[in-house]
Amino acid sequence: MKLLVIGSGGREHAMVWRLQSSPTVKHIYVAPGNGGTAQMQGVTNIDIQNPSDLRDFAQLQNIDLTIVGPEAPLAQGVVDLFKAAGLRIFGPSQAAAQLESSKDFAKRFMQRHNIPTAAYQTFTDAQAAHDYIDLQGVPIVVKADGLAAGKGVVVAMSLDEAHAAVQAMLGDEKLGQAGSRVVIESCLVGEEASFIVICDGKNIVPLATSQDHKRLLDGDKGPNTGGMGAYSPAPVVSPLLHDRIMKEIIEPTITGMAADDIPFQGFLYAGVMIGDGPDATRDIGVLEFNCRLGDPETQPIMMRLKSDLLDLFMHATNGSLNHVEVLWHEQPAIGIVLASAGYPEKAVTGDIINHIPAPTDDCVVFHAGTTFDDTNTHTAGGRVLCVTALGPDLAKAQARAYETVAKIQFEGAQFRKDIGWRALSSTKTP
Repeated sequence: MKLLVIGSGGREHAMVWRLQSSPTVKHIYVAPGNGGTAQMQGVTNIDIQNPSDLRDFAQLQNIDLTIVGPEAPLAQGVVDLFKAAGLRIFGPSQAAAQLESSKDFAKRFMQRHNIPTAAYQTFTDAQAAHDYIDLQGVPIVVKADGLAAGKGVVVAMSLDEAHAAVQAMLGDEKLGQAGSRVVIESCLVGEEASFIVICDGKNIVPLATSQDHKRLLDGDKGPNTGGMGAYSPAPVVSPLLHDRIMKEIIEPTITGMAADDIPFQGFLYAGVMIGDGPDATRDIGVLEFNCRLGDPETQPIMMRLKSDLLDLFMHATNGSLNHVEVLWHEQPAIGIVLASAGYPEKAVTGDIINHIPAPTDDCVVFHAGTTFDDTNTHTAGGRVLCVTALGPDLAKAQARAYETVAKIQFEGAQFRKDIGWRALSSTKTP
């Protein structure tokens, strides 16, 4: 089979790497891909990003299946375009992708279908938003309604910070159209886990649990990022909590979307905040929905996946996920992100990356923000690489990953040295 994977990040490199192990895959095109996919045998990067041009390419090349990685093409309606042309594609429709592309849509949906989430209000008027913040107090969360490349959420611990976020979005229009409407919500407290499932519109198959690290610096300090590392499984999600999340969040979401005549096919990612207390009574609430795999959660999840990923995609697009049993390596996996100097504010790019180790059975370096010029690999984005390792336990996987991180060199590289601390610390403090 010939496949097309849309996207350029670490998530897409990891999916392509896992798809290559399927015996029925003949060739994979990646649009636009990165420096990692550029160096893979049987893989071709193509410099196409416009949805209609991607559709035309898929028709011309007789692509058997297209997989959409990032959120932007989903919000642009690439799935609708492909399906209208009779092409097989995995991912939610433009309407269904509003669960991620519009925070207000998602909050109204959750409220309507009794899915637990923080109390909120939506604003287009800056003064009204400022008044609401003064009334509610802090901590409080200010979110741009639209897609903002990971820069649209501010967890404000002071009134000044909250007011500044509103001013930046509604007053100064720093996020453009994405910030022309803001959702302001109460701040949920606890431990966050990434709960990702694959759906065919009706049937649901949960993937391995995972947990990422959003803050730039050790000890969960510094600015929010797209993610500085992740591990799988997430010990905080006990079997009882897993069952509760499925019954109280995931299943009502999929049945609710179908009831609203917006069936959901694709990856559904729920960022779930888990409060303190016994698992049977702990508060759980949705922080956000994403309509694709998380990055960097994808990398350790793909390392642990034993089942044929292409088979999962085919069942999802056929509406037959009820016939699938997904197998996982019992070993945990961990991914450490190496980021460029200046990230997350203004990443420095163009530096040569030296000494990237070749993949092994227990460690793979997935590329994200990179390019390859037939001789050297260069930095080309904020998050550059994700060193991902398997181990008999998380501590050994962590040691294996950091051993590899130490070999890689590029100017200004920054990474956290404590990825996995929540799972490894009995005191639950960094």
